[in-house]
Amino acid sequence: MSGPDPRAAYAAMTAALIEDFRTHGGQVTAGPFANRSVLLLTTTGAKSGQPRLVPLVYTRDGDRYVIVASKGGSPTHPAWYLNLVANPIVTVEVDREKFKARAAVAGDAERDRLYAQHAATYPGFNDYQARTSRRIPVVLLERLS
Repeated sequence: MSGPDPRAAYAAMTAALIEDFRTHGGQVTAGPFANRSVLLLTTTGAKSGQPRLVPLVYTRDGDRYVIVASKGGSPTHPAWYLNLVANPIVTVEVDREKFKARAAVAGDAERDRLYAQHAATYPGFNDYQARTSRRIPVVLLERLS
């Protein structure tokens, strides 16, 4: 007999995090993301064309939001990253705001600087890069006017 499906547990945790975020005006008050800077990113599915919503921790670089496609150090990129590469216009929810943004993958030098900045805020990201041979991408989200 097999154990519970980890995908179902992850989906339940994600749904609870999104509900907490929206209930508390963009702040996460419970669970592993409590008191962290979290945004909700809606991408368009690269294959399905359907909206896909994911909560992510972020840092800032000036007016830009910085997110990192770590997938916990997995050998593959997260689906949200593949989606925004295919369709770079995304929707961002942060604090009490919701807006359209353009996603762009940081180039090498900028990526290194931003990854180090992100890992200084969230030290687990150092472990994620050590777990994988892929170069974890850094994505910049710039608000569209």
